[in-house]
This record gives sequence, C-alpha cells and structure tokens, in this order.
Amino acid sequence: MQQRGTGQAQAPAANQAPNQPPAADQSGSAAIDVAHLVKVYKTTRAVDDISFRIARGSITGLLGGNGAGKTTTIAMIMGLVLPTSGSVAVLGARIPEQRYDVLGRMNFESPYVDMPMRLTVRQNLTIFGRLYAVKHLRERIDQLAADLDLTEFLDRSNGKLSAGQKTRVALAKALINEPDLLLLDEPTASLDPDTADWVRQHLETYRKTHNATILLASHNMLEVERLCDRVIIMKRGKIEDDDSPEGIMARYNRDTLEEVFLDVARGRLREGAPEGTS
Repeated sequence: MQQRGTGQAQAPAANQAPNQPPAADQSGSAAIDVAHLVKVYKTTRAVDDISFRIARGSITGLLGGNGAGKTTTIAMIMGLVLPTSGSVAVLGARIPEQRYDVLGRMNFESPYVDMPMRLTVRQNLTIFGRLYAVKHLRERIDQLAADLDLTEFLDRSNGKLSAGQKTRVALAKALINEPDLLLLDEPTASLDPDTADWVRQHLETYRKTHNATILLASHNMLEVERLCDRVIIMKRGKIEDDDSPEGIMARYNRDTLEEVFLDVARGRLREGAPEGTS
C-alpha cells in the first residue's frame, strides 16, 4: 500500500481485498495511466512526480485543497498543458502526442466554464455535438434533454438560465458524445440537494450502462464517498494518499472523508500511524 507523500500509487493485485482500489482492466490498457508526472511553472512545482493508474469502468475522486495540483493534473490528462516531465496515457493513447486519437472518446464538465451566453441551449449542444461528429445529433439532444430535464428551456439563451440549469446543461454537453472517459470538476456545484442527488444518480447510471470511467474533482466529501471506488488525495503537488474511501477513513481513524480532508489539509498525523509517515 502506498505511503503518504510518496507521490506514487502501486497497482493492486488481481486478488486485492475489497477495500483496495480497483486494478486496471486486464483486457486492455488502463483508462488513465500517469507516470512520474511533473509540471513546473517558473519556480513552482504545481505537480511533483505523481504516478497512478485508473481502471476502466471505475469512478475515482481526485481531492485536495486549492493549489494542490488537481486542475493542473486534469489539464495534462486532457492534453491542454504540457508536462515538464513524465508521461500520460489516456485510453491507450500517449498524451499529448496521440490526443487526437482519443479526444472523441473523452469529455470534460465544469460549472465554472460557461458556454456562449447568447446562444440557446439547443444551439450550444448542437455546436458541441458537431465538434464531436455525433451521429443523429438532433435525436441525441432530445434524449439528453429528456434525461436531464432540459426540455422546457432548450430554446432559452444560456445567459438566462439559473446556476442549477447551467450545471445540467454543462453535464449534457459533457455527455453529448457518450464518452468512455468523463472528467468532472465540481459537477453538482450550485445545485440544491435534490437536484444534486438526481445528477449523481444519473452519473452512476451512465457509468454502469456505458462502462465509462469517471475522474471526479470535488470538495463535496459526501458526494465522493457515495460515488467513488477510489480516492486520490493531493497536497502541494504530491499524492498524499490513495485508497478506497473506506480504506482511507479507516487508516485515519475517521468516520467521514471530510474529517480526513481536514487532517490532510492541516498536516495532522494519521491516528496510530508510525512517525515519519505524515
């Protein structure tokens, strides 16, 4: 099992215990394979020698406080930011060299990235659907509108939507191409508890029906506990811990991931951990 602060997660064995992170799909490559990844901005090491593999069909939470390196890591996985050193492979393709081979099989969602405000929801989804060369696009938009309860405002401009409506539209955009890999940044931000729960149910259903892989960055610890098979915690550019939610909570002797998150953020030792492992 990985020790805190090593920056590297070892792939678990095929006969791993139930509370261990899932092994990569042995029938093919891992959905995401990050090896010794480093990103330096001038004198700041935003990401500092991290390694992990994420199994296909799993949901993994990427946690950490502001400045932990989560956003930079996701940007390098998407091929938007070039690593200083190390390597990234997504769905078997080297990133960024082969990113165009797999861009159509992945997508990203964040409520903090607005779509064009003057365009209607339908127009926005149509543009993104064409960018992804989605077949039967009109039918796909209608299906998403029904699934995500968008029908009543499909022809309303994006700038006139509430924050919760924009979040649902952003999720529709992320699912327009039925991706094999979905990268989510705070997917239920600005949603009331009922709508947030409904969105989480939809994500769980999508993952199961499409055998999709989801990498979720969130500060909602209850959401992470519910959705994720595995949690990777980052701090100051390094991987601080990597395990199932249950495994991490047990190791810190905590009842919730929120308590673990606060322990990591404030530099507290894991209860019962040997000295030198903090």
